[in-house]
Amino acid sequence: MMDILNSRLLLLTAFIFLAACKGKNTTTEKSVVQGYPVISLEPANATVYTDYPATIQGIQNVEIRPKIDGYVDGIYVDEGATVHKGQLLFRISAPQYEENVRTAEANIKIAVADVNAAQMQVNKVEPLVKQDIISHFELESAQYTLEAKRAALAQAKAALNNARINLSYTTISSPVDGVIGILPYKIGSLISGTTTDPLTTVSNITSIYAYFSINEKQGLDFFLASKGETMQQKLAALPPVKLVLANGTVFPLDGKVETASGLINAETGAVNMRATFSNPDGLVRSGSSAVVRMSQQIDTALLIPQKATYQIQGKLFAYVVDKDNKVNSVEVNTGNIYRNYYVVTGGVKRGDRVVADGISNLREGLTIKPQVYVDSTLNKGN
Repeated sequence: MMDILNSRLLLLTAFIFLAACKGKNTTTEKSVVQGYPVISLEPANATVYTDYPATIQGIQNVEIRPKIDGYVDGIYVDEGATVHKGQLLFRISAPQYEENVRTAEANIKIAVADVNAAQMQVNKVEPLVKQDIISHFELESAQYTLEAKRAALAQAKAALNNARINLSYTTISSPVDGVIGILPYKIGSLISGTTTDPLTTVSNITSIYAYFSINEKQGLDFFLASKGETMQQKLAALPPVKLVLANGTVFPLDGKVETASGLINAETGAVNMRATFSNPDGLVRSGSSAVVRMSQQIDTALLIPQKATYQIQGKLFAYVVDKDNKVNSVEVNTGNIYRNYYVVTGGVKRGDRVVADGISNLREGLTIKPQVYVDSTLNKGN
């Protein structure tokens, strides 16, 4: 009986010992300080980009409008077709202009006959005046008649030219190289010089204009940072700009900001600007939407990884490590984005240590073990 009691006592003692050891291990595990990557904020060189919504226009957008009344008799191009200067686009049926040409040609023949008759009369009167058979008055009258007939002939020739010009308006050719827009009128449509919509629009898109706006502060920052004394010199000193197309791809050719409006829009506070891009393949069409991406070099940028921040009610926060290695959340103000970093404009300063990753497990006042944060993608020289 004593052996059984001793065995149970030994088992109970062992159980208590194991429980105590487990509790001790748990306490030890809880006291372990977790390591987190920490970045020390130091000024760096960074090229940041700012995007501005833009609208695209060809360097020429020519509306094709009729100059005469008539019916569309022929359409020789299709929407979206590439055309060359002088290429036939439309033919307008207006037979009255052909009749006007014939009438004008007939009037010229009549005027020529009248001139010849008046000249014959002058030739007949001149020797008679010299022989004093008739008075000089008769000769002057004949000469005046000849001048009147010559003026009538000139007037008839002018009428013929006008008739031929009007007849030429029955065929419409492209005034420039470009791309055809929509064709709102079909064969048989009645058109006139007062028709609201143009027959089509020819857009020259070998080069394109990207129109965009920047606010007054951004404009001052850009131009104050640019070299040069005049506005044109400052515009010439601006770096090339990129064009981001509607599908998110970057247009392969760089553009140049060439103009800035002399007035600031009083309602929006914006400065209108225009960038020019070469578009030899016609990839970008007039009327497209895109984004102009402008670059700016910052020599003393404080960069903080985007994954080092979290957002609450539209505000951005990060965890700053104090001298005792305890973390405290701080609201940070950011501006541009450089790769996967924010450019900090306020909230933290040079020399502050910020937890760079894994912040979802942090809480206010937690003590951590700082570890060096290494990001091979960050090249401070670019």
